[in-house]
Amino acid sequence: MKANPLEIPITDNHIHVDPINGIGPVKVAKQFYNVGGRVMIIPNKPSWTFGEPFKFKKSMDLVISYAKDISENTEVKAFPIVGVHPAEISRLVESGKSLEDSFEMVKKALEYGKKLILEKKAVGIGEIGRPHYEVSEEEMEYQNKVLKYGLELAKDIDCPVQLHTESASEKEFKEFASFADEINFNKKKLIKHFSGPYIKKDENFGLTPSVMSGKDNIKIAISKGNNFLMETDYLDDLTRPGAVLGPKTVPKRTLDFINKEIFTEKDAFKIHKDNIESIYSIEV
Repeated sequence: MKANPLEIPITDNHIHVDPINGIGPVKVAKQFYNVGGRVMIIPNKPSWTFGEPFKFKKSMDLVISYAKDISENTEVKAFPIVGVHPAEISRLVESGKSLEDSFEMVKKALEYGKKLILEKKAVGIGEIGRPHYEVSEEEMEYQNKVLKYGLELAKDIDCPVQLHTESASEKEFKEFASFADEINFNKKKLIKHFSGPYIKKDENFGLTPSVMSGKDNIKIAISKGNNFLMETDYLDDLTRPGAVLGPKTVPKRTLDFINKEIFTEKDAFKIHKDNIESIYSIEV
């Protein structure tokens, strides 16, 4: 029996593929497809993962080639997003660069990302944001400058942004919403990657939560509404098996929840099709 008989365009909104450290794009996509997955939103991995620290443009070019590989060689639709991971700034500083020089390097890379999106090679900026570990106040100031610069670029071309940040609850959502409001950026297009089930407006302040697809998280999320995305943050790294969630999680969770009547079919289409299409301006 077919895993996804309704042909819901089940989407993992944040899934990595890595032919250097993992099983690679096509194998991940086939695993995903075989259990009912149809669409993958794929951010580039940091530059150190392919052994060329600070080659930011190359990391973006690589993810575009991986998404193309998936779309051409499997039945999954893959869409890349391009950004500079916040940990890159920490590593630039560790390598001896000043925060100002690091900021300039990252700005140039994000401008290249903007160009790729204008050329329709990628569909959004991400992941950008703030480190999930503690840094100095001075570094945090620069991390916020990068985040705000990324938002400005995204506003120019009306594309979404995926945020990587410290663990976020209402306080952080409110802060990120204020950054968007400062420049009149469409908050719906500001996606909090690795989110908890912050679904109501008074929890997420208008941002879109991309909810980690553990069973409890999604159960809580859907009890509050269907205005969210689903993700795994699968790393495709053979040295870190079991880190975060596996590539089959989003399709399996979605189909299981439909069978158990936790999701309606309408919920599934809203999460995986309507929300994705309106945020990314793509057709799935």
